[in-house]
Order: sequence, then structure tokens, then C-alpha cells
Amino acid sequence: MHLQGNARAGIGLMLAGMLMFSLNDVMGKWLMGSYGVAQLMAVRSLSALVVLLPFLLRDGVGRVWRVERPALQALRAGLLAVEGIGFYAAVAYLPLADVVTYWLAAPIYVAALAPLVLGERVTAVVWAAIALGFVGVVLALEPSRDSLTPEAGIALLGSLAFAGAMLLGRKLRATPDTVMVGWQIVGALIGSAAMLASGVGSWQPTPPRDLAALCLLGVVAMLAHILVNRAFKHAEAAVVMPYQYSLLIWAIGFGALFFADMPRPAMLLAAGLIVASGLFIARVSRGSQV
Repeated sequence: MHLQGNARAGIGLMLAGMLMFSLNDVMGKWLMGSYGVAQLMAVRSLSALVVLLPFLLRDGVGRVWRVERPALQALRAGLLAVEGIGFYAAVAYLPLADVVTYWLAAPIYVAALAPLVLGERVTAVVWAAIALGFVGVVLALEPSRDSLTPEAGIALLGSLAFAGAMLLGRKLRATPDTVMVGWQIVGALIGSAAMLASGVGSWQPTPPRDLAALCLLGVVAMLAHILVNRAFKHAEAAVVMPYQYSLLIWAIGFGALFFADMPRPAMLLAAGLIVASGLFIARVSRGSQV
């Protein structure tokens, strides 16, 4: 398959972004063993904001607030705050591969909601692929009295919030990367501050080594978001989206290496159905753009 330079750059950026997200996931799971999600999100957001600030100053801080459709920007930032909190809360209790499987279902939710939110036409074949993906989600949840845990529910809610943010990102694709990331960092900071102020979260003393790790988490997450946003600017979503599934390979490998987590057969089957559905939807979408 011949790829133009922009497509190759987009694919490379997406693969690099998925690796960065995987490193973020490993660090977040390790840190959640000692700190609450509110503290983790607060330090993560502050450190990311410090790193991003020079770029915002270069472009003009006022540009962050003078954007098209600020209500949608704020809604996207809020959804990403819910997504981040949900992810770290879930990964504290569930294996990395399990949580990542829920998140990889987000493109399926996007495809299902696209006719309603974006006015896009969805064919019967794509609806069949969406249905297959939802079967995978049900298998991942393993709905029973014992397996349908609050942690699984949090993971599902977080992945739905992520899908909503993806939909809004498609509406706001003309917004500069730094502005998009700046809004979502501020949203996460407000969300974590609200949790701490309300008593939902607590603040633990932080040794210098852990503080450095928490700050590094913010930098890694920010770079991951910038890489993914840049990937979508270099190539069509249908070209780069399939490569996000490399995240599952990293999750299985890192989960086994660092936490001795081996994925359950039911979760592997669920992941296979979700990935197959997502790849098919991406292929059909790409064909319709030719």
C-alpha cells in the first residue's frame, strides 16, 4: 500500500502517541497505589500547564479564550476531565489491558452517535460492525452479580466520556493543538480541585521522588495528546485511527511486565471483537472518502 508523506507522518505520530499514552497508563497505575485520583490529576494538570505555558505565551494567552465555539470547548474539556478521572480510578483496580479495552470501544460509540451529533450517514454494514463492537463491550463487562463491579462501571463511563470528547474534537478540528490541550488541562485542574475541595479526594504527603513522577505523568500525558491531535491534522481520521489499537499491545505487554497482569480469555475475546469492529468501521470510512 502506497502512503503519501502526510499519511506516513500521521501514522507515525499516532503510534508515538499511543506509546506515550501507554507509558502514562503504567505510571498512573503505579502512582494510584499511593495517591488518590484527585491529587494525581491535580499535580498532573499543573505540571502539564507549566510545560505548555511558554507555547501559550508565544501564541498569545488571549487566544486560548478567543476561540470558536467556546461552549463546545468547555464541554469537551469537562468530558476529558471525567475521562481522565475515570481512567485512573479504574486502572487502580483493574488490569491495564481490561481498562484499555473499554477505551478502545470509544470509536464504536462515535460511529453510533455520528448520525445524531454530526449528521453523518451510517450504512447497514457499519451498523452491523457497531453491533459486533457492542457485543465485545458486553463480553468485556461480563454482566453478572459478581463481575459487574463499580470499577467496570467507572471504566465504561470514562470510555463514554472519551467518545463524547472525540466527537467534539471532530467539530473543533480547526482549533490549534496548544489551545485544545490547554482547555483540557484547565478542565482537569478544575475537576480535581473540585474533588479536593468537596472532600471526595484527599491530599497525601508527597516525597520528592513521587512528586517528580507525578509531574512527569503530566508532561507525558500532554505530549501524548499533542501527538494524537497532530496525527489527525496530518492525515484523515480513517487513515490513522486503526493504529490506535497498538495501545492494546502495549497494555498487555506492560501489564504483564510491570504488574504481572495476564488478560483473561473473555477479555481477549472482547478485545478482539472491539478491535475487529473498529478496524472495519475505519476501513469503510476510509473507502467512503476516496
